[in-house]
Amino acid sequence: MLKDQRILELIKENPFITQQQLSEKLNLSRSAVAGYISTLTKKGEIVGRAYVLKEESKIFCIGGANIDRKNRTLSQVQYGTSNPVSSLQSLGGVARNVAENLGKLTCDVSLIALTGEDQDGEWLMKQTKQQGVDVSQSFALNGEKTGAYTSILDSSGELVLAVADMELYDRFTSGLLEERWPHIASAEVIFADTNLPEATLSYLIQRADKEDRHLWIHTVSTTKMKRLPEDLSGVGVLFINLEEAAELTGVHGGTKEEWREACDLMIGRGVSKVVIHLDTDGVFVRTDTGEEEYAAPYPHTLEDGTGVKEAFISGMLFGYTHKESFRDSILLGMAAAAEAWQSTETVAALSKEKLYNQLQS
Repeated sequence: MLKDQRILELIKENPFITQQQLSEKLNLSRSAVAGYISTLTKKGEIVGRAYVLKEESKIFCIGGANIDRKNRTLSQVQYGTSNPVSSLQSLGGVARNVAENLGKLTCDVSLIALTGEDQDGEWLMKQTKQQGVDVSQSFALNGEKTGAYTSILDSSGELVLAVADMELYDRFTSGLLEERWPHIASAEVIFADTNLPEATLSYLIQRADKEDRHLWIHTVSTTKMKRLPEDLSGVGVLFINLEEAAELTGVHGGTKEEWREACDLMIGRGVSKVVIHLDTDGVFVRTDTGEEEYAAPYPHTLEDGTGVKEAFISGMLFGYTHKESFRDSILLGMAAAAEAWQSTETVAALSKEKLYNQLQS
């Protein structure tokens, strides 16, 4: 048996074993043992001090976490004047929403995000933790203000306009990811959104490619999508909508042939799988092996479009980390999206039972 695997076995038997004890059991010098420990830590097999072994099927979500303020007009939108609305404040942020969805699905999920050292940030992390998400690796920055996202929906629930106060995320440097990398590397899948700065996204993609990590990325918006580097070789799955795909590739249109062309251009930049979200019409998926899939939406009522993409991604992540086929993972994503369409909350009341009931039907 290889020495590094034997070391892992001994640590699993006794997580508090010392390097000297490992040295004696394996007939190795203490410096050699330290070298193995260092390598295993960099690979994510050991997390932090006290030789905490990685947990199976952990998902790390990296990116946006903010206060979400939603305003829905009570009648048809009238531009250039005041519109009566109903208002709701909730937890928000793409990566945070995905993490909370996964927490509701009882997945082993962690969140790395930035907040300010303020009441909003404290409330945000406390509430997220209560949903089953490990927030211990997130950062609260002194003197900074927690991010805020404000949306305006029309009376049918469709998004009309959104504004985001996200200057805090300019502080999300690659150094912060480097600091947390042993924990991140322990994950089966890393999910990130483009709230990260351009340099940090490039670092994450390059490192995922170099270390063969499963990295899934959501583009968030046409503006933030531009932060993606030209070389996307480290991206396993890219989630993007039609407008963003057109902006990224220059291919405009609503036919399957045009979707396929846009996907192939993104795959040409290194992406393994592209998932184009077609709003209420489902999703189109194409892979670097030429396989493709169109998944129509499950029947649902339309209450609110906020959080639907995050729910879809969460359903896919749930399926993938529970050893479902990629196709069934897509269908579980569609089941989660249907639940989100029918909810007025940004994060719907998901459960494993609801998803599998949809899948079986």
